Amino acid sequence: MAKKDITSMRGAFEWLLEQGDALVIKEEIDPILEIAAVTKSFDSGPVLLFDKIKGYSIARDISNVFANDAIYPKLFGATTRKEIMRKAHAALLNPIPPKVVQSAPVQEVCYTKDIDIFSTIPILKHTEEDAGRILGGLNVLVSGKYFNNGFEISFKRTHFQGKDWGTIMAGDHTHIGKIIRQFRGEHIPVTLNLCTPPAVNLAAGGSYMHPITPIGSDELGFAGGLQGSPVEIVRAKTQDAYAIAQAEWTIEGYIDTTQNIWESEKAAQAGKWEVAPYFPEYTGYLGGSVKTTKFVATGITHRQDRPIFYSPLAHSIEGDNLLVPFRAASIYEYARRIVPPDFVADVNVLDGQKALLGCVFQVAKTRRRYEGYQKTLLMNILTLPEAPQVGIAVDEDVNIYSAEDVIWAITTRVHPKTGIHVGGGERHRQGNPMEELSPESGLQGYIGIDATVPFDNPYKGVWKQGHFNVDKIDLRRWFTEEQIKWARSRQNEYGRVLAQRGS
Repeated sequence: MAKKDITSMRGAFEWLLEQGDALVIKEEIDPILEIAAVTKSFDSGPVLLFDKIKGYSIARDISNVFANDAIYPKLFGATTRKEIMRKAHAALLNPIPPKVVQSAPVQEVCYTKDIDIFSTIPILKHTEEDAGRILGGLNVLVSGKYFNNGFEISFKRTHFQGKDWGTIMAGDHTHIGKIIRQFRGEHIPVTLNLCTPPAVNLAAGGSYMHPITPIGSDELGFAGGLQGSPVEIVRAKTQDAYAIAQAEWTIEGYIDTTQNIWESEKAAQAGKWEVAPYFPEYTGYLGGSVKTTKFVATGITHRQDRPIFYSPLAHSIEGDNLLVPFRAASIYEYARRIVPPDFVADVNVLDGQKALLGCVFQVAKTRRRYEGYQKTLLMNILTLPEAPQVGIAVDEDVNIYSAEDVIWAITTRVHPKTGIHVGGGERHRQGNPMEELSPESGLQGYIGIDATVPFDNPYKGVWKQGHFNVDKIDLRRWFTEEQIKWARSRQNEYGRVLAQRGS
């Protein structure tokens, strides 16, 4: 039996395969359209390892690692979405700094001359409308003076338009976007790390609230805290930068802040933002190409033994799950600093909120003076540039991991005059169509929804739920274990929520 080793993606995969949570596809598959189509066909399903990639004899590809809430949390000793968020929150507060090593698996093979990205790395083309072969699953690592001696790790979409150059997209509100503007005119040394350890991928997806993680934070330390050991890093071969030692591939290079170029040839011809297609983005829409900074590759390194490429789809359940644990954890922590900590019971980001665009607060009005804090939360958090654009506050009796239960609360508890708070003119993140196309000002603002029951209300009893005696019976009096399992497999998700609650 394989020992669980989550300090590398290949180690994690071997364990998941043994657990029965992964499939190995032996037949040849094309990185042009086919891998993405197969992955999308099993969205939210098992982990997939493609063992034979057309045109790349040494490479393999992995996807769907984080696609299923019942699978990936097990890597970190969790069993539910809530548990993995709480572990991410603990890691946020108790980071384990990275460890510098002198040699690393990711540098077993090195190319420092005649760089040719496409002949080396099996980059995907996701759909027929894509701008080209897009790198969406890489972790950009910035360190040293460029991040105030901290470590910044994040996903950034990258499109190589030449053998060794391309675009790297960083919105104004992101850490890297701020770094680019601070060091305008310089070459910023970075590494693009492919197929990093699972905890590093989750830390990279965090999209944190910046009051909690300002420039200079140790985001690799968050990954270390989650996996329970330091993330190993190694000096890059061609840049004054670090690479993730246990990654499968690294592209070394620099962000050229002196040059802004279009993300695609069609965009350059049109000369306008968001007109030419890019690839399916996290919002659920076909993302548009924009003008952004240039990246120049100066080296490629990878493992000797059949390196694994990682290809999460931006618009997928995996794409959402990569972002949610640390995203929700940072919102949870920030909320607990705004209002009394015991008022904030929990935070979740529903799948339909697309990881970055919304969140649900579960609040506990245990005292009369806590009434109104739900509005304080919504109006303080939703105004930040990196914040969700739609926030919902619900009571403790609402299951915030069930979209149906949240909709039920909105339908039955929102006062149309006082329960909906609409901002105006606040700038949020790029990519949301309403942020870019709002007819009033080009700025969407935010929507805060108070779906909580008022603490003082003479009719408060009308919100009391009936309770069926599900907790006082033993189904085994009437059914075998197999029959119970069979019957529950026929329930839909919301039915299971109501059954467990007995309401």
